[in-house]
Amino acid sequence: MAPDVVRVEYRKYDGSPHRSYPALRLGEDEHGVWLGVPQNTFHGESFKYEDPYVLLVPRGQWYTAMFNAPPRRTEVYCDITTPADWPVDGQVHLIDLDLDVRRRRVTRAVELVDEDEFEVHRLRFGYPDEVVAHAWKTAHWLVRALADGSEPFASGYHAWLDLVR
Repeated sequence: MAPDVVRVEYRKYDGSPHRSYPALRLGEDEHGVWLGVPQNTFHGESFKYEDPYVLLVPRGQWYTAMFNAPPRRTEVYCDITTPADWPVDGQVHLIDLDLDVRRRRVTRAVELVDEDEFEVHRLRFGYPDEVVAHAWKTAHWLVRALADGSEPFASGYHAWLDLVR
């Protein structure tokens, strides 16, 4: 049986579109829902993501995690988001909060990025204090988890990634 197609919709806090693309629902486990994005998938009308990846959408958590296939230099890229909303079958909605955490493939360096963008949008969109606190708490947790080999960031994602390669 073929996997269901899910429309992944990221928006900014003010509701403006950020990015949107189709993904294949691969399954679920204790970490959340796993979505596969095959090679050469278009994100929007003009940007094509050339390498396959899987997206973990955890339940009730303030992030998503993208696990990239080689040769991408970034092995894991986490967007700090509001918890996922699944309004209808075949759609997942997320609010991107700009902070990101990534782990490089070769060096295994873990980096917190886009802090400046978070601050600009925090002021522009008026992020409530609770949203700011969740974003920073999640970002710091992800920095530790990507560095210390916690699952699903260690090796558990490889089986899901193999399904879309």
